[in-house]
Amino acid sequence: MQLFYNLNITATEQQFTFDKIESKHIVKVLRKKEGDTLYITNGKGLLFNAQITIANEKKCIVSISNIVEKPKVRSYKLHIAIAPTKNNDRFEWFLEKATEIGIDEITPIICDRSERKVLKIERMQKIIEAASKQSLTYHFPKLHTPSTFKDFVSNQKAKHLFIAHCEDQAKQSLQSQLDQASDIAILIGPEGDFSLSEIKMALLQGYTPIHLGESRLRTETAGIVATHTVALLNA
Repeated sequence: MQLFYNLNITATEQQFTFDKIESKHIVKVLRKKEGDTLYITNGKGLLFNAQITIANEKKCIVSISNIVEKPKVRSYKLHIAIAPTKNNDRFEWFLEKATEIGIDEITPIICDRSERKVLKIERMQKIIEAASKQSLTYHFPKLHTPSTFKDFVSNQKAKHLFIAHCEDQAKQSLQSQLDQASDIAILIGPEGDFSLSEIKMALLQGYTPIHLGESRLRTETAGIVATHTVALLNA
């Protein structure tokens, strides 16, 4: 099954028109014709069954025949706040793989030692959308606008709060701290790790220090390991 995505489609729609870019992809690239069935999601849990009524590469129009509300397949909610990497490709790899594994919210955080502070949010969003469609996910992760470290840790309300840092301090493994069906937020730092003042700030806000194994991991790898650990323990 091939899944199409459009944020603007709603449960009240009987007919929907794709924009020029998506219409060209459907008609010219995929060679879809009038009468063909398309499966569309709004990324918020709705799956639309639709048939093409006008197969025009500038304006592809579909008639919606059925709408199904898809429940979330995960019993937990995971929010990862992660410092963007200096290399854009590595951060984009994290976004793609975390989406495939299963994540609910992602917030890029700007830290004391961050090497990248300017982000292409629109491109990041497209990567998440593509990974969601590839994975046949009907609830797309929410990508937040970048936040400072201080603002994030001061306002996060998840049930379980964790910070993964590399300092030689007492830390617990992530898996030992989790229970099933939890509301979880995990902080992942930049290449140079969180500063001591940031770690102290997080601890004062109730964050539990954790490690993700014996090896020292790159930022994007740590994000993937954290995402997979939570998914595995809730499988």
